[in-house]
Amino acid sequence: MSGSKLDPIDRKILAELQADGRMTNVELAKRVGISAPPCLRRVRSLEEAGLIRGYHAQVNARELGFEVQVFAMVGLNSQAEVDLARFEQRCRDWPLVRECHMLNGEIDFILKCVAPDLSSFQRFLTEELLAAENVITVKTSLVIRCAKADPGVPFDILESRMAAID
Repeated sequence: MSGSKLDPIDRKILAELQADGRMTNVELAKRVGISAPPCLRRVRSLEEAGLIRGYHAQVNARELGFEVQVFAMVGLNSQAEVDLARFEQRCRDWPLVRECHMLNGEIDFILKCVAPDLSSFQRFLTEELLAAENVITVKTSLVIRCAKADPGVPFDILESRMAAID
């Protein structure tokens, strides 16, 4: 089920859940203008189709003692698919790596990392990341502050595009 095959109610369900994933099915149904049983069926269908991948609390990392956030730009020696997959798996195994994105261009991967303090990140950098097989370069940038961190997609733009198609 692609975004273009969703009807306006499905898109509204996704937008509402993206804004508040904790609301009850009854509240969601009210907001999208349908009764609760078909709303629940639609949500389950969206989950099964992979359009809803999960429900998460946004926690305050700094308040939990993770004072350091770093973006690490990683260059690999080999970009063969087996080597890319191996590096991606390593990233999934490292708890400090919260996001891993493969890029096109000079950098092969960008990692979003969190750590309790600089010495913890330094240890991870030198003992894990730089020591990892196939890693040849790592450039890091320490986050000073975050000006915006909106999850998901901008549904208002999706709705505009869908209206232009109709």
